[in-house]
Amino acid sequence: MAMRDSRLHHAFLLFHVTLGLVVLIASLETAFRAASPHSGAANPHLALLAGIEAAGAVLFLWPRTLRIGGILMLLTFAVAVIVHGLRGEFGGFLLVYGAGTLFVMAHGPVSLRSGRPEPATGT
Repeated sequence: MAMRDSRLHHAFLLFHVTLGLVVLIASLETAFRAASPHSGAANPHLALLAGIEAAGAVLFLWPRTLRIGGILMLLTFAVAVIVHGLRGEFGGFLLVYGAGTLFVMAHGPVSLRSGRPEPATGT
């Protein structure tokens, strides 16, 4: 049973870190593109939303601030889903990001050493 618990722990940790990093990188790419007057896609509102999402992703990766980061990410995903929907686009990837974020938040952060949930103080 210990081997299974260890593999599950590592798989969960990998999922948590991968999700946080993917959201962070995508957010930063969007923020820089939307903030650049030379990109042809300058949009200060999008740059602000992507910046908030990037900040949420950084907080999401840190165990003590996982919940506040997750909340920021979920709020930005919700706004983005609505905006995409109003444009006639299906933002399915945002739904996957949201489901993954909820999953990690429900479980809580895990310790690298023990695999047990760590206390999350951010609310």
